[in-house]
Amino acid sequence: MKHISILGASLLGLLMVATSCNDEWEDEQYAHYVAFSAPLDNNGVRVVNVPYTRCVYDAEGNVTGNKFPDEGDGGYGISEYDLPVVIAGSTTNPKDVTIHFDADPDTLYTMNVARFQNRTDLYYQDMTQYATYPKEMTIPAGKDVDLMNIKFDFRGIDMSKKWVLPIQILDNEDYGYQSHPRQYYAKALLRVYPFNDWSGLYSGTSQQITIEGDTNASVVENVRLYVVDENTVFVYAGLIDEDRKDRANYKINLEFVPNETDPSRGTVKFTCNNPQMKFKINKVKDSAGNDTEEDEITRYTIIEEMDATQNYLLHRYVIINNVNYTFTDYGMVPGYEMSYTVKGSLTGERKINTQEPDPQHAINWD
Repeated sequence: MKHISILGASLLGLLMVATSCNDEWEDEQYAHYVAFSAPLDNNGVRVVNVPYTRCVYDAEGNVTGNKFPDEGDGGYGISEYDLPVVIAGSTTNPKDVTIHFDADPDTLYTMNVARFQNRTDLYYQDMTQYATYPKEMTIPAGKDVDLMNIKFDFRGIDMSKKWVLPIQILDNEDYGYQSHPRQYYAKALLRVYPFNDWSGLYSGTSQQITIEGDTNASVVENVRLYVVDENTVFVYAGLIDEDRKDRANYKINLEFVPNETDPSRGTVKFTCNNPQMKFKINKVKDSAGNDTEEDEITRYTIIEEMDATQNYLLHRYVIINNVNYTFTDYGMVPGYEMSYTVKGSLTGERKINTQEPDPQHAINWD
């Protein structure tokens, strides 16, 4: 009898455990959590590319105007991005859910300290001042995903700073929902790159960088061109990149001026606002290798070709030829100036899905 009692107690215990586990599984299975669809990359942020100006297009993909013509400078520099908000669960969302949002500077600061420690010059900067978004939105019953519209005013933005928009989903027992418990699912850290027709990553392997008095040239594999305005970008001079503390002192502006009769060709005007760089465009050489009175003219060409295997995919190349300038790096070694010459060409590529009617949404950034 004693053994029977022990067996019965054991079975009862197992039954209770099984029932408890089953209830917990069902609670977990049918739970609905609110989250952003903005997974972080290896740098701890979510990179998003947003047009500097949001445009309107006709059926042929031609620009018919700006989407926000009554704002700012005729809508130039005004843009938007739709951030997906998800109600996650194994069943369809059964009720209307009003979700609340706010800025999240604390998470941005924590991430900066964890990644960069005392290198505050590398910290991501909070770009909330350039963005507006609703503080709440309602996802109706039967719908699991909706889009939160974020509006940007990029006018005057300085892209030498590494801008991130931090947003969080707020929790409150009166709200009637729970944000996702997984780390960062209820938070979005958007590393925003505004883009125009000329910005982005370019191949720098055909551009040589030499220091005065040295015949050995250096090459930067990839060169990023950052937005200034609709037709202007800037590039860091020579070997300088985002890791330099004083990178903002070495910006060179490139203004693209299309040919009036053939917009696939044009010129690029190089300018620099920092006189300490002693920036200059080099002269054309004569047959003896001496400078002439004529400045080297930088030109661009756009070449488009369809993909060999994916017949919907268009490759658009922007080739910048005759890059030839000299500048002084006065910050690398205190009290000592080093003169560099940069000469060659840059090539940028965009992959465009021709099946997408909106060209600003059609770019494949992967």
